[in-house]
Amino acid sequence: MIPMSLGEIAAVVDGHVHGEPELTVTGAAYLDTRDPVDEGLFVAIVGEHVDGHEYAAGAHAVLGSRPTDAPTVVVSDPVAALGRLARHVLDRLDPTVLALTGSQGKTGTKDYLAAVLAAAGPTVATAGNFNNEYGVPITVLRADPTTAYLVVEMGARGIGHISYLCEIAPPSVAAVVNVGTAHIGEFGSREAIAAAKGEIVEALPADGTAVLNADDALTTAMASRTEARSLTFGEQGDVSWRGVELDDLGRPTFEIGYDGTWLPVTLGQTGRHQVANAAAAVAMAVAAGVPFATAVATLGSVVPASRWRMEVHERADGLIVVNDAYNANPASMLAALEAGLAL
Repeated sequence: MIPMSLGEIAAVVDGHVHGEPELTVTGAAYLDTRDPVDEGLFVAIVGEHVDGHEYAAGAHAVLGSRPTDAPTVVVSDPVAALGRLARHVLDRLDPTVLALTGSQGKTGTKDYLAAVLAAAGPTVATAGNFNNEYGVPITVLRADPTTAYLVVEMGARGIGHISYLCEIAPPSVAAVVNVGTAHIGEFGSREAIAAAKGEIVEALPADGTAVLNADDALTTAMASRTEARSLTFGEQGDVSWRGVELDDLGRPTFEIGYDGTWLPVTLGQTGRHQVANAAAAVAMAVAAGVPFATAVATLGSVVPASRWRMEVHERADGLIVVNDAYNANPASMLAALEAGLAL
């Protein structure tokens, strides 16, 4: 985060300071006092079971809805204020913002993309799947003047959620990995999910790029919802693949192609589904100006950055254990089972 005094933060978020207005925040914002950030900003939220204000003692600075024992910027709604602060900071910086969403695979794609972009310049990316109204501004506030690329994963529980997140972090490259059945209980249909996910391409400027899954009809239809150009990935996409083979640990070797060039790739992560994730990441990187060969060269060295997703462990006795315990929807469960059967 760029250094800001509590007085400056209060002016941005329409709050007032309880404590020392001249105190400067130089670290990022955070939500959990068990994992504090040195000289950072603790965001105190009143939840269903826990009130963050009760854990504010010892924090360097706090953004909350009432005074605490630490210097505090007091606002009516800390979550909304966090979003406004993030947008203010982003407007003062100049990274290329890449946003992505999807029913499954978005975190894996995000991890590939972050690794690819990091080889091209300083990159900040969503940690884990911190992709909601808390996580997106927290991610933005980790950026600083050296940040070249900001990778933001975005999730949705309803219509309007992604539009709001794009107001905090307006993208120049936006991807929809797929439209599946995750959260269908909240939405009611895949078409409703597509309506919500497509908000991410509606947020693009005319000179931006929408990266869409060519193998998903609901995704490719989103090209009509933006004036930005479209770049597709998939077996029939602009970025495509051929000749997928799996080794004894289910790790794919294949060729990936774009604009008539085909390059060999061997991924270090288990599962055929990783091919589509890697291709989506390459498409996004190309859309951001990274040369195709440069993006592809990084893929083989990517290691999982988010826990409990197809983690493969081999015991001393040779037994292979696959930990895919983070969460599940029908499509991701099927992908995990297929990967397990290939081992």
